[in-house]
Amino acid sequence: MYHIAIVEDEAAFAAQLQEYLEKYQEEHDVRFKISVFGDGEEILKDYQPLYDIILLDIEMPKVNGMQAAEQIREQDADVTLMFITNMAGYAIKGYEVGALDFVMKPVNYYTFSMKLTRVLKRTRQKARQEILLTLPDGVKKLNVQQIYYVEVQNRILYYHTDEGVFTMRGTMQSVEQMLSPYSFVKCNHWYIVNLKYVSQVRKNTAIVAGHELEVSRRNRTAFLQALTEYVGGAP
Repeated sequence: MYHIAIVEDEAAFAAQLQEYLEKYQEEHDVRFKISVFGDGEEILKDYQPLYDIILLDIEMPKVNGMQAAEQIREQDADVTLMFITNMAGYAIKGYEVGALDFVMKPVNYYTFSMKLTRVLKRTRQKARQEILLTLPDGVKKLNVQQIYYVEVQNRILYYHTDEGVFTMRGTMQSVEQMLSPYSFVKCNHWYIVNLKYVSQVRKNTAIVAGHELEVSRRNRTAFLQALTEYVGGAP
């Protein structure tokens, strides 16, 4: 099930979007939980990262869609944003907040359906990047892109993430098997690094999310090659 929020100040248009979503459910055998907000101010009040997709009107009287998107992004890096607008000039600014697509008003169902299919495909790709950590006091679900690097010491794994450090038992081999498909590369025997967060490599040191990690002589060539390929292929 996908949780979709509609943020639209025109009640008639919000109802139309809800009808389109309900029709799409029937045609494509998917399930949506739909929440409707009348303004950007409403969705920002006590915002929690509960949504998979947010459909945002841009022109709203209190907090417009672009302002709402900027504040949402500060709290939720993963939600997929899709703008609804009658002004194409907002497109460039929308991409600055990571909007995946735009739908121009007035919206017809065929166009909406095509764009929603694309959005759902991207959302499913994000979902496949989630892993479950078995911690001493429970479990923790993480998106792999939240992980800066993983450290191993005496068969204890330390996941350094944007939410802090999580500790669990395990081996570097198990971490490599799990994270290698997501652009994680070893810089030495004790660390596997998310290339997304490598800002600099100088001599035998990599700067990863502000942390200095040693790049061993044995791993240096492969590490630099992987980083070069990642940067060259990054969107």
